[in-house]
Order: sequence, then structure tokens, then C-alpha cells
Amino acid sequence: MNTKTLVSLSMLVGIGAVLHLAIPQIFMGMKPDMMLTMMFLGIILFPEKKNVLVLGVLTGIISGLTTSFPGGFIPNIIDKCLTSFIFLGLFLLISKFMRIRIAIMIMTIIGTLVSGTVFLSSASIISGLPESFLALFSIVVLPATILNTIALFIIYPIVNTIIKRTSLVSHS
Repeated sequence: MNTKTLVSLSMLVGIGAVLHLAIPQIFMGMKPDMMLTMMFLGIILFPEKKNVLVLGVLTGIISGLTTSFPGGFIPNIIDKCLTSFIFLGLFLLISKFMRIRIAIMIMTIIGTLVSGTVFLSSASIISGLPESFLALFSIVVLPATILNTIALFIIYPIVNTIIKRTSLVSHS
């Protein structure tokens, strides 16, 4: 992992942390996870296993430290580590067969749904849920899916243009 990549991933995680802190809670201590959006963007820009591992672990720890969900630290780490590699697999599979912006929207929808499912499932096992799985999924995960998809749809072209102009990565 070179220095440019590490700095870029760190910046994405930092931006994600600020967004994660700024988003208000919407139900039972849960809020849409904007760290996820930045993690997905990092995977799209730097789709190598070592980068994905770093992103998954770091995003999970920072999400866990900044969560408002009771007992959410460990579930965040589990969620981000699993979701990051599932998203990488989706990216490597789907991006070959369709335009990148459409692929990103599909991957973000699937990735956010997977993330919400993994988070709620692990939280349920580790510390219990303050409300039913279905209620939390429909009131928090589904809106987060929409928010993350819109955010990445808007952010990706901007970041991609910046990256092309700065020659930060060669494949974008």
C-alpha cells in the first residue's frame, strides 16, 4: 500500500467519521451510516484486498466509537469487515458488466442492505435490540439505503474527476 493510497483512504474515513457524527439519530439510537458511503467509495477507488481490509477494520472501529446505538461497538466492526469484502466481490463482479454509475448504485443498495442486516443480526446476538429487527430494518436501514445510494451517486463523479486530474489512481 503506497502513501497516496493510505492518505486517500484516511481522508475518506475521516470524512465518513464527520458525516457519521453529523447525521442525527432517527430511531432508537440508530442513524443512517454515512461511514458506509465513504467505505464503499474507498473500495471502488482502491479495489485491492489489503485496502479493503484496512477500510473495513478502520471504518468498523470508528463507526463503533461514534455509534449512538447501545452496545454497537462490536457489531459495527463485524458489520464493516464483512460488508467491505462482500462489496468488493460485488464490485469485481458487477462493474465488468455495466456502466460504473449504474453498478455503483446497485452495489450501494445491496451493500447497505447487507450492512444493516449484519449489524442488526450481530447486535441482536451480542447485546439485544431495543426494538424488533423488522422495525429497525424498515425505519433505519431502508432510509439509509436510499440516502447512501443518492450520496454515492452525487459524490462519485466529483471524486472521480478530482482523482483523474490529480492522477491519484491509474484505473479510474
